[in-house]
Amino acid sequence: MDTLSKYYDDLDDDGQFEQVHRPRTNKPKLAPQTVQQFLQKQDESRQSFSFTYKPARFEEGWLLASLGAFFEQRWISDVLSKIKAGKEASVYLCRAGDQVKSGLVAAKVFRPRMLRNLKNDQLYRQGRADLNENGHPIDDPGMLKARHKRSVYGEQIRHQSWLAYEFQTLKTLYAASADVPQPYEMGENAILMGYIGDETSAAPTLNTVTLEPAEVRPLYERILHNIEIMLANGLVHGDLSAYNILYWEGQITLIDFPQVISPASHRSAYPIFSRDITRICEYFARQGLHSDPARLAANLWKAHGFRLHPEVHPAWLDGDNPADRKVWQKSKEE
Repeated sequence: MDTLSKYYDDLDDDGQFEQVHRPRTNKPKLAPQTVQQFLQKQDESRQSFSFTYKPARFEEGWLLASLGAFFEQRWISDVLSKIKAGKEASVYLCRAGDQVKSGLVAAKVFRPRMLRNLKNDQLYRQGRADLNENGHPIDDPGMLKARHKRSVYGEQIRHQSWLAYEFQTLKTLYAASADVPQPYEMGENAILMGYIGDETSAAPTLNTVTLEPAEVRPLYERILHNIEIMLANGLVHGDLSAYNILYWEGQITLIDFPQVISPASHRSAYPIFSRDITRICEYFARQGLHSDPARLAANLWKAHGFRLHPEVHPAWLDGDNPADRKVWQKSKEE
């Protein structure tokens, strides 16, 4: 599997996605049929799904398996191009099908779960219930046991839950009028959502944009407005920065939500939230707008009813340890 993971880079071997293209090294030979068998597990009924985009080596089978259901259900009618490639997922521009009024949609296709690089994903799963394909918490004992044992089936459950959190978050925030892509449908390995851009170019991420002076404060305040919408809905992005915000025609769109956490139940919620705020403030400081991220984070957090130092559960502390007793006493006094 380690060898197969190295060969998965061939999926992005277009030459136009420099962030994922690596220099060639001497790699052990891997029988082509091994990769083909792994990536081409799709129904025969999907063989008629052909698309304009010309996939890289081995990529076609994975796209058919991941997007075939969207094609069958008429969510999409064509795959036009790859617009983003990454270690966790790639995003494709698709022609919409009859189910969608918009002419173009974006499909976020996750890499095979055993080949993905989810950096520190356990940090974000803390305090989160696993979700099923319908976005509901899993309460089936067998599924929970498999998840705990990290069996093949259990890893599939974890993978599905990771996608479900992003899709459910998009639904929640879109309904709350946040600036996020419209969510359409979720599959076993992909999420279909609104596309930001036009047919010739996708919206760039904010980190690549130098704003006009008149845009700086309005967009800064708009991002803070979205952060407040998230807090009001019990959500912290968890990885917010100018790299996860799109810019198009003077407007911003927040993206990438699989790692969302709860501000009420996650032990490290406030430090993670404060990190999000700091990253946003650092970007706007480079645009000429300076702020105090520590004060801003604290004010937003408290304004939405959250404690800067959440109550510490006694089970986490040692009653014989003076330092722990001091922490407990301080939390009760605040």
